[in-house]
Amino acid sequence: MSVRRPRRHHGIHSLRGQLTLTNVGLLALGIVVATAVSIMGMRHYLLDQIDAELSQTRDSLGGSQLTLRQIDSLSTLAFARDLFVPHTDETPKPDSVFAAVDGHGKAVAIGGLEPTATQRALAEAVDDPRGLADDTDPHDVTVRGAPYRATAVRLADGTFVLLATSTDALHKGNAKALKLDMAIGTLLLALLACLTMFSVRRRMRPLEDMVETSSAIAEGDLTRRVPSSHHPTQEVEQLRLALNSMLHQVESAYRTRERSASQLRRFVGDASHELRTPLSAIRGYLQLYEKGMLSDPDERRRAWDRMNGEVDRMGRLVDELLTLARLDQRPELRVRNVDVTRLVRDAAQDLRAQQPGRPVTVGADGALLVQADESGLRQVLGNLVGNVRTHTAADVPVRLGVERADGVVRLCVADEGPGLAEDDAARIFDRFFRAGGGAGSGLGMAIVQGVVTAHGGDVTVRTAPGEGLAVTVTLPTRGEE
Repeated sequence: MSVRRPRRHHGIHSLRGQLTLTNVGLLALGIVVATAVSIMGMRHYLLDQIDAELSQTRDSLGGSQLTLRQIDSLSTLAFARDLFVPHTDETPKPDSVFAAVDGHGKAVAIGGLEPTATQRALAEAVDDPRGLADDTDPHDVTVRGAPYRATAVRLADGTFVLLATSTDALHKGNAKALKLDMAIGTLLLALLACLTMFSVRRRMRPLEDMVETSSAIAEGDLTRRVPSSHHPTQEVEQLRLALNSMLHQVESAYRTRERSASQLRRFVGDASHELRTPLSAIRGYLQLYEKGMLSDPDERRRAWDRMNGEVDRMGRLVDELLTLARLDQRPELRVRNVDVTRLVRDAAQDLRAQQPGRPVTVGADGALLVQADESGLRQVLGNLVGNVRTHTAADVPVRLGVERADGVVRLCVADEGPGLAEDDAARIFDRFFRAGGGAGSGLGMAIVQGVVTAHGGDVTVRTAPGEGLAVTVTLPTRGEE
């Protein structure tokens, strides 16, 4: 079953597109806010200047206590007459407009000059000159379609003078500034989008490598790893290292599972083969007995002994298989202080009793206590001595020794038999392995390794053809009293 590689999406649904949109959106928001603040600040600043000039003129004219007739008679106020010079409707609108109005808000003549259209428009734009004069702040008015800031002052004779200054230049300046800001902002947004796409693409390259590596592993290539980038960021590099470590664990677990499955298949096959032989022998003798071919009492006795022997063989094999199964499940050991020296001497005595002609040497002086399961250690020694008894001649010398060194206890069983070849020594702990097709079930050394491993120890073998076999068991002494 093939695994479909994930497609690369470069649209707005990809992380690259979303990061780009986020950066552009944040910058756009910042540009809008900055533009709004700057435009409003400039507008308020210019309006404050216009209002200050209008207020100063109003205060000066109001503090003079002049009447409209006095203003007419003062020829020295040329600036006033210049301001009231009549304009035609075709002339451009003035920046400042002065208009005199009566109590009803109607424009009146000044110095014999009739009000202009702009002055009349100003008078019409101000509904309440009295209220405007009482207010200290100028107001916005529209005169002939143009924006003005206007204020009013009351003369001594009750006439009101309206003062207005155009703000059209201010609004046009704000509009030009807004257009310029928007143009520059649009250019900045486009530049930011390009830079973000380029930067994110470079920064996202390690993540794309991770996707490719994961896809390759999903397709069966467990050796793939995420390569390191040229300019890694700290977070991405940490993710890469963590992912590579996880992939290593996944590969190790997969290899271990495959190896365990292979061992299990081989174990089941070997167990079936080992059990088939005694079952076939028992079935054969039973068929001979059923057909009446065992009429001689000696033949029946021999057949009976053979069947009992095969039954005992199956019983030992089943017991060993159960022992290995319990060891595989890591059972809880019945740990207590055990004198290893005593166990070694007991094993030597058993071997002498079974083979009196075999030279047996024991190197164990004084008590050596370890925290261990006594029955497990007795089984280890029994299997090691049983190997010597089964695979070497009865006159081959054997040495059993135990010593303490470097915080551990080393137990050694060595013989001077024929030894093993290198290939056989490498498989000595495999289940159902018998060097040279020898006797036994081939589970003894596997049980030795399982028991020692359960105690947190280790088993090593030193052998060569013609140089005998030496098995060393190393046990930790932690928890020793």
